[in-house]
Amino acid sequence: MEAELQRLLAAVRPLDEAAMEAARSRQSRLAKPPGSLGKLEEISIRLSGITGQVRNRLDHRRILVLCADNGVVEEGVASAPQSVTAAQAVNMTRGKTGMSALASWFGDEVQVVDMGIACPYECPAILDRKIAQGTQNIRYGAAMTREQALRAILTGAALAAQAQADGIQGLGTGEMGIGNTTTSAAVLSALTGAPVETVTSRGGGITDESFARKKQVIAESLRRNAPDAADPVDVLAKVGGFDLAALCGVFLGAARCRIPVVIDGFISIVAALCAARLCPAAAGYCFPSHASYERGYALAARELGLSPWLLLDMRLGEGSGCPLAFQVMAAACAAMNGMATFEDAAINDGYLEEIRAKDSFTV
Repeated sequence: MEAELQRLLAAVRPLDEAAMEAARSRQSRLAKPPGSLGKLEEISIRLSGITGQVRNRLDHRRILVLCADNGVVEEGVASAPQSVTAAQAVNMTRGKTGMSALASWFGDEVQVVDMGIACPYECPAILDRKIAQGTQNIRYGAAMTREQALRAILTGAALAAQAQADGIQGLGTGEMGIGNTTTSAAVLSALTGAPVETVTSRGGGITDESFARKKQVIAESLRRNAPDAADPVDVLAKVGGFDLAALCGVFLGAARCRIPVVIDGFISIVAALCAARLCPAAAGYCFPSHASYERGYALAARELGLSPWLLLDMRLGEGSGCPLAFQVMAAACAAMNGMATFEDAAINDGYLEEIRAKDSFTV
């Protein structure tokens, strides 16, 4: 599987600079002040770099929700019982969670994947890719074996490849797993060297006592497991989760398949950082949705060189930011595709020469 991962990484290509330059040229000719559509212009240009086309559409969208349980919940780091992972995974397939209600409203597909749900359930709509009945407790040892981490990453990449085969034009990343803000904070701290206190928040909501316990457990887990920051697979195996590893694979697989992929919240952006550490070119395919309320989100975003589009104080997870981000991306495509150029609109754009010369608003 190590060789398969290396083939995956080698298959990721940088964004198409020629297509991006053609997109910039069209943006400069659209009947508007330069840069006046802000991030919508940036999005349309980067989409061109992904697809190789100046005009793009985002009609077919899918949110991949990777579900798995985490052994560290034994330490009292979460308020919800582990059974909630299975229950909410089932509810997602029925359109009854926050993310799936939004996705249904906007016409997005949702694919729920069992990477390691611990509790039993009956739901044929959930795709079974289970690696184990949840991970091990990271306070006492590695979350999983390296082989399991590699398997999870490659499973995520295969899900992205299937999306491409199904004609999907945009992917979203979601997760469900009680305790995964703990594992995500541990992974982020390991990758960046940031103190545990600066990357750890209360997740779904816990008492002061539990919050202190959560930070203590993460610190102890990092000391015991000593993950290698230079090896993201080692970090994921020692202090991560099956959901995180599979999400990392989705980001890598989307980049290989040249599909734009939306980052949701904290768990999702930590997985995106793992992908970018394995393959820096993969970051170009990632689009941030909203600024997560979780403390470590801003650090991960800075590490990726990305800034979120929406400030909504969201911290639900599940992929709930993806349906909203898809609409922003579709708006970027609509403006790029549908606006008239100065020539089409019979407007002499000479009055903009001074602004263009100053390069104040160029994208």
